[in-house]
Amino acid sequence: MSKKRIGLVGGRGFVGGELIRLLSDHEQMQLAFASSSSKAGSPITGTDLEFVSLSPEQLQRHDFDALALALPNGKAKDWVEAVDASGRDICILDISADYRFDDDWVYGLPEINKKHLVGAKRISNPGCYATAAQLALYPLRELLIGTPTVFGVSGYSGAGATPSSKNDPDNLKDNLLPYSLCGHIHEREIGFHLGREVHFSPHVAAFFRGICLTIHLDFTEEVSVEQVNELLWGFYQTSPLVEVDSEIPNLQTVINTPMVKIGGLEINESQRHGIIVVVLDNLLKGAASQAMQNLELAFK
Repeated sequence: MSKKRIGLVGGRGFVGGELIRLLSDHEQMQLAFASSSSKAGSPITGTDLEFVSLSPEQLQRHDFDALALALPNGKAKDWVEAVDASGRDICILDISADYRFDDDWVYGLPEINKKHLVGAKRISNPGCYATAAQLALYPLRELLIGTPTVFGVSGYSGAGATPSSKNDPDNLKDNLLPYSLCGHIHEREIGFHLGREVHFSPHVAAFFRGICLTIHLDFTEEVSVEQVNELLWGFYQTSPLVEVDSEIPNLQTVINTPMVKIGGLEINESQRHGIIVVVLDNLLKGAASQAMQNLELAFK
């Protein structure tokens, strides 16, 4: 069986680089092309291809079975319209936030939305913080009351490759930077897909990759650690990339892997308030490896 050919728009950034690496090792998919104006003509590591400079109108020059868009927010529309105008019956996977609130697109969180992703033609890849928070909160949604509070810390790769104060090692040295404390797009994304409000405060730290969330939960009734962990374990027992543990998960154990670890649950004396921790690699399960999961399901 011939491999499915994946076109990549936005190959210069960290997520684009991870997608190229994952595609170079995949048994059923391969890179058809990768666009980057700044890298055009440069060889693509792990392939016999070179980066190309490409406009939406030039997509028709290339043969591909799916298109992955690894672009900044607000840049996907022209590429989607170009595919629509061409009449091609292909899958488009958008890694930006542009279509995460669009009901015509399937929200690509496989552990929760798998049945809708099989054969999907339009997939919005979730945000990294939003992935971690929803995987912890979704199985417990019927037990929750009030507004969960999410404290998040990300490595500076989450700020992208374009230089800024949030990915400047000198600025981050011996430092922790809070940002977007109200209205962060991932806060809205989590709330939109869970159907309930959450409070989220993101921070960026001096390490390169990875995310750690500490989440405060209020429950509708008295609960035990064993009861809540049983809900989580039961929900994810058929999800090989999600691990639930009684110990606080260590961020180092998920770096460079597609895994999510949820754990360390503690319940206070009232038995109606708890705290749980989630860790994942923001460039993989928070972006590129989750995109690969979604493409695999789309081709089923």
